[in-house]
Amino acid sequence: MSSKTLNSKSKPEPKARPAEIVREYSFPGVDDVAGVTHDGQRVWAATGARIIAFDPASGDKTRTLDCAGDAGTAFDGKHLYQIAETRIDKIDPATGKVVASIPAPGSGSDSGLTWAEGSLWVGQYRDRRIHQVDPKTGAIQRTIESNRFVTGVTWVDGELWHGTWEGDASEIRRIDPKTGAVIERLEMPQGTGVSGLESDGADLFYAGGGKSGKVRAVRRPKAA
Repeated sequence: MSSKTLNSKSKPEPKARPAEIVREYSFPGVDDVAGVTHDGQRVWAATGARIIAFDPASGDKTRTLDCAGDAGTAFDGKHLYQIAETRIDKIDPATGKVVASIPAPGSGSDSGLTWAEGSLWVGQYRDRRIHQVDPKTGAIQRTIESNRFVTGVTWVDGELWHGTWEGDASEIRRIDPKTGAVIERLEMPQGTGVSGLESDGADLFYAGGGKSGKVRAVRRPKAA
């Protein structure tokens, strides 16, 4: 299938508003958080050599999987998907077993990852793009261009959001999935970065904090 590229329009961006950080989570021995996902109950976070799960209400770590994860993480309702260097692994969360793998579209330059509409959506950091990818083959089905570096990616209620992180500045941005145009901007505090990003399906985002080793819960703005 040929890929289709969707380009962002050049027009004034909406004014950023401060992101509301509701809670911060940290864990002994975790000094880097890349991908983040949510399975309906638990938050999962890729921490390099392992993927951990924790209860967002208590903050207690509940699972550890010995699976490599240096970028985005996703959950399709049954399996985890994890970027590990140049591939995306499909993982049984009950056992930690890798049941399948596909090539990552960026061949090592991939960042965020989420699941929506039967597809994987993969952020490309410096390329400032988000690819819709076939989860069975890795084929790129379409591409959305952003005007910022892309870190974490998430869909919620038909809205496409992604994290940005350039220098000490980081935002969570809602973009038009057809054009890439920026619709909303949530500005993180200076020096607080967003690596992975996932919605809980309701009123919170969970944002990986990179080398801070933290996961932060950020309030999702209510629809106008």
